[in-house]
Amino acid sequence: MPPIRAIIHASLRVQELPRALAFYCDVLGLEIVTRPDLGYPGAWLTLPSGQQIHLLAVGAEPAAGALRQPGRDRHLALAVSDLPGLAQRLAAAGVPVVPSRSGRQALFCRDPDGNALEFLASEDPPSLDARETDAR
Repeated sequence: MPPIRAIIHASLRVQELPRALAFYCDVLGLEIVTRPDLGYPGAWLTLPSGQQIHLLAVGAEPAAGALRQPGRDRHLALAVSDLPGLAQRLAAAGVPVVPSRSGRQALFCRDPDGNALEFLASEDPPSLDARETDAR
C-alpha cells in the first residue's frame, strides 16, 4: 500500500484576495475556516468533504524550480502514513525536500515538472465532516 492516504488541500495563487473570496464564497458557496498567521495574506476554504482550497495572495510567480517556500506556490497537499519513510524514499531518489516552516510534521518537494507537493503526516484520512477542520 502506498504511503499516500488522501488529498488534504489544493493551493491556488490569487492576485486579489477580496475578488477571489467573492467568487469562492459568494458564487461557489464555500466557507472560510481558521488559518494560522503564515506571514502573507490568504484564506482557507472548506468543502463539504472536509478537504480544503487554500487561496494564496502572494504576488509574483516563483522562480522555476525554486524549492524555497513551496507552500507559497500552487501545490497539492497529501496525507501520508509514514512521513520519515517517504522522506527517505525521496532522498534516495535525489529529490530535495524542505520541512514546513510552520512546525507541522510536513515536508515539501517538487515533482520533475516543478509542481510543488506537500506531504503531511497523518494516520487517518481527513474527516469527511467539514465541521471538524483542523488548522494545519
